[in-house]
Amino acid sequence: MINSEFLLASLVVILIPGTGAVYTISTALSQNWRASIAAAIGCTLGIVPHIVASVLGLSAIMNMSAQVFSAIKIVGAVYLFYLAWKMWREAGSMEMGGKTFESKPFKIILKAIALNLLNPKLTIFFFAFLPLFISKSTVTPTFEMIKLSILFMVITLVVFAIYGLLASAISSSIKNSPKIMKWIQRTFAVILAGFAVKLAFTEK
Repeated sequence: MINSEFLLASLVVILIPGTGAVYTISTALSQNWRASIAAAIGCTLGIVPHIVASVLGLSAIMNMSAQVFSAIKIVGAVYLFYLAWKMWREAGSMEMGGKTFESKPFKIILKAIALNLLNPKLTIFFFAFLPLFISKSTVTPTFEMIKLSILFMVITLVVFAIYGLLASAISSSIKNSPKIMKWIQRTFAVILAGFAVKLAFTEK
């Protein structure tokens, strides 16, 4: 039976625009809907390490060690700054639907996996929030945690795919305007940089 409270909490976490959503949408706008689906798949696969860590009980380690959280925070912030700089620098250089070096689904998926792997929102969610929805009376807490985690992944894939498809649907109206495309890409770059700054000053 699906936990309605967990379902609602998951939707809130996923629907709030984050780094994964920004990457999926920007990929749809700068390339095409197929690329955005690849980004959505990659962001979803990036959740797996968080699930594995939670199942192995690393949440207890993180709760006891501020150094571990700080390390994840620093690595994540640096990576987001790198993506923001890269997106700003290349703004306007990619044509809509063009075949750039990033247009290969495999490369898009790998970048999306790395992006969500370092996403502190997911780390906090799976290391601290997920255990709250595990019934104390359950005899199989590990199985229940895996089940909820898979549900979270499915919701993520669906929501991100919708984000990408909607963005791709409006991309045709701006594909002939390089200035608009450049403005949009640089806006996303600023947003990513903002996430990086926010992460850098996030306390445990």
